[in-house]
Amino acid sequence: MALEKARILDEYLVASAKAGDRAAFALLARRWHRKLVAHAWRLTGDGEAARDAAQTGWGEIAAGLHRLRDERAFPAWAYRIVSRACAGQIGRAKRRRELADAVTGEPPVAQPDAGAGLDADRLRAAVRALPPDQRSAVALFHFEDMSVAEVAVALHVPAGTVKTRLMHARRKLRAALEGEE
Repeated sequence: MALEKARILDEYLVASAKAGDRAAFALLARRWHRKLVAHAWRLTGDGEAARDAAQTGWGEIAAGLHRLRDERAFPAWAYRIVSRACAGQIGRAKRRRELADAVTGEPPVAQPDAGAGLDADRLRAAVRALPPDQRSAVALFHFEDMSVAEVAVALHVPAGTVKTRLMHARRKLRAALEGEE
């Protein structure tokens, strides 16, 4: 019930912001900024990059909000915009790393496994270890309570691809948590 009320409020805020109500846009941004930063962090693994991607995303959201036809699609649309911003940042960071590796001639350093400790810590570490496409599907589906169709729109992939990513992610998570890897 609370989720439905929150969605209705978001739809109202989107409609009002589209009509030019700056206060509605500001409230929409306050309600969604932390979620978009968290999504960006899950994709980039870096707090600063996540904040930058979310900020870039808000610029695109503000510029393109008038083109959004269905206010109910705002969550998936906003996540999609931030996902694209993250993809751009990840690509740029990868090119910088490749250049730095080529200059230094040393292989990249592997990150230590943070999976020891409590079950919640192990789960977070296992989710962080997933490939980015699976990690984002898991995060949007399980952490943000989005449907498969909404995740598909947010990630700009077919619904079948989302289901496949979720299936593979669940297998990897199960194996990691049961110690099979």
